[in-house]
Amino acid sequence: MKEQLYTIPVNDAFNGEHECPLCSLKSELERNAIEFTLGPSYMEDDNRAVTDSLGFCEKHIQTLYQQKNRLGLALILSTHMAKVTRDLDQLSREPAQAGKGLLKKKTDSPMSAYISSLEQSCFVCNRIETVFQRYIETIFHMYKKDPSFPRKLRDSKGFCTYHYALLFEQAPDYLAKDQLKTFLSDLNSSYFTNMKRMQEDLSWFINKFDYRYQNEPWKNAKDALPRAVLKSHSAVTPDLNESSGQE
Repeated sequence: MKEQLYTIPVNDAFNGEHECPLCSLKSELERNAIEFTLGPSYMEDDNRAVTDSLGFCEKHIQTLYQQKNRLGLALILSTHMAKVTRDLDQLSREPAQAGKGLLKKKTDSPMSAYISSLEQSCFVCNRIETVFQRYIETIFHMYKKDPSFPRKLRDSKGFCTYHYALLFEQAPDYLAKDQLKTFLSDLNSSYFTNMKRMQEDLSWFINKFDYRYQNEPWKNAKDALPRAVLKSHSAVTPDLNESSGQE
């Protein structure tokens, strides 16, 4: 199968030694989105209009703050805050609704709805999710069209729990009945086999804190803890290069 724009990063992720290829893809998208946000794009009016409207989630505003471009972030926040205060000033002029009593259903006020929309929107998240969904579609396309891809999936180190469930749930939208059955079999085999491997590594990691195992080799368990965190919580991306064991 000739590699296209989206197949290249998907192949790279599945060819690598990742505990979850989808986490690897998403981490790269996040890095790119952060660089784009604080790159020359923040001076462009059309991009600034989107950041003004969407703002950033708690995770990504902290990530942006940790970057070197403090001036860029200040400019972005300046116009975003100006828009929010203009919007809230307008909403504050609307009369508040009186209470309707305990037995009547409460409806969100326009101000409450506006604040809720701010809490649920993020410029960086939007950029990530748009391309990430294309990667998901590419995975199913390659499973159907690339004869070598099913083996890559089976031979991978599996997936984090979240992305396993994501592939499981979306598979019926992309695969016909026979292909769906085979895909789910491969997916389940990869996920459960590697979760067992991960639990064995974590168990040995725990044993190494027992004096009776002090002189035993670490085997594959020295970085078991950050890998287990990734397996069980895909939103967290610990540094897998850092040792989590005893020295």
